[in-house]
Amino acid sequence: MSEPIATPGLNEPECDFMNIDETDWSTMSRPEQIRYFEVEGYVVLPSILTPDIIAKLKAELADAEMSHTSYSTAQTRADVQPQWISKTAAELIGYPPMIEFLNDLLGPDIVFTRGFFQRTLRGSPGISMHTDGQPHGSNLFGYEGSCPRLLRVLYYLDDLTPERAPFRLISRSHLSFHADASPYARYKSHPEEITLVVPAGSAVIIPSLTLHGSHPNLDDRPRELLQLGYRPAWAGPIQPVEEWDAEHVANAPAIAKPFLQSLNTTGAEWEQQHKPAGMKAEAPGINPSRWGD
Repeated sequence: MSEPIATPGLNEPECDFMNIDETDWSTMSRPEQIRYFEVEGYVVLPSILTPDIIAKLKAELADAEMSHTSYSTAQTRADVQPQWISKTAAELIGYPPMIEFLNDLLGPDIVFTRGFFQRTLRGSPGISMHTDGQPHGSNLFGYEGSCPRLLRVLYYLDDLTPERAPFRLISRSHLSFHADASPYARYKSHPEEITLVVPAGSAVIIPSLTLHGSHPNLDDRPRELLQLGYRPAWAGPIQPVEEWDAEHVANAPAIAKPFLQSLNTTGAEWEQQHKPAGMKAEAPGINPSRWGD
């Protein structure tokens, strides 16, 4: 449905309308979830975090040192990646319900690429439409954003309501070859964008090239978000990136360590043969029938 949204106290809101997505995410099969992600450019795993996990994350991140963005003192972000502050956030890197989905989507060899904690206070304007990936790198995402297959898992620790900085995106934008889909472009809004209003503990998963943003926070309460990045091991960056601190990795919980591989892990092989030895005659991950058709 489309609802007008007022923005008292905020100048020139990013978007003055909402097309709220009313998809019933709880009824989707795994093939349907994968199809939705690959075609629409997002999928929601509703209430995947338990209230106990949410409470632990909030307690362990409550005193994290935060800085604000260049555009608003009400948009704050942790100075240190959350997995190095919170044991629960570190354990979430290998969270079984999510890893089961990611294994089906990406295959078994997965690299964790980054963590991010955001606290959006009342008065924060909306986030402009942008992508989290650029094929040549950028000052915002470094060369992590150059990975050819890269996704973000956004765990919302608070209920998203129309007033509480809900997520917005342009579906299928990751598929477009048009110049308007340049991953270096930013947009104030788009007439066909949609808004996600989901309960606390839900995970929104997007490819890095989906154009997305948020609405302003008009609620008196902050909205907290924990974001984790993943990619298949073959899809390395085009230039070397700084590796994880060895001490951090050594002290990480066992459930996270399989995903804390070298950030420069890659399947790149410049020398290619037309008919290499050992070619397979099947590959379920690219079956046209993987969507359950």
